[in-house]
Amino acid sequence: MIVVVDYGVGNLGSIVNMFKKVGAKAVASSDHSVIRSAEKLILPGVGAFDAAMRKFHETGLVPVVGELVLEKKIPVLGLCVGLQLMTNGSEEGQLAGLGWFDADTVRFKFDEEHAHLKVPHMGWNSVHVRRQHPLVADWDEESRFYFVHSFHVVAKEMDAVLAETEYGVIIHSVLGRGNIMGTQFHPEKSHRFGMRLLKNFAENIQ
Repeated sequence: MIVVVDYGVGNLGSIVNMFKKVGAKAVASSDHSVIRSAEKLILPGVGAFDAAMRKFHETGLVPVVGELVLEKKIPVLGLCVGLQLMTNGSEEGQLAGLGWFDADTVRFKFDEEHAHLKVPHMGWNSVHVRRQHPLVADWDEESRFYFVHSFHVVAKEMDAVLAETEYGVIIHSVLGRGNIMGTQFHPEKSHRFGMRLLKNFAENIQ
């Protein structure tokens, strides 16, 4: 069963519903025993980095999820701010990230050519596969996903970057290393493209 970690942040109902649409069993829970029984985990997130990280710590779930991910190697998928929490930290806040990816979350910084672009980056954008991986299998060239973010992830190790998106700068929009994965966009808001990604996570990731 896939468990969406409920630490008080994220679009939990829509994530669970999207998994149900692709035939996968998923629940949202903050119960430690339910989370410990998960075959796979989703780490959601919306809003500011520090607020999300603070709530995650307040639930007492950080060591529980950390044990499952780092020691038991349970597959985990971070969504939007959930991915950002997996980095070393964010220019948006002061708190340390989980450090599961050697990556930083940074502000959009545009050159003069792209100074007209608005922040937050909000709406649909293309996502281009950089490296083949079960999470991004069977994507077509029209694959587009829904973004809402003012900060973006920059990986220090490019072999962790599965896909990229261009919005004035190159966004590392899908990361994956071992059992740890994440997307900068919201697959639960991305219709058939999001369904494909979540179906891949449910069926292709072991």
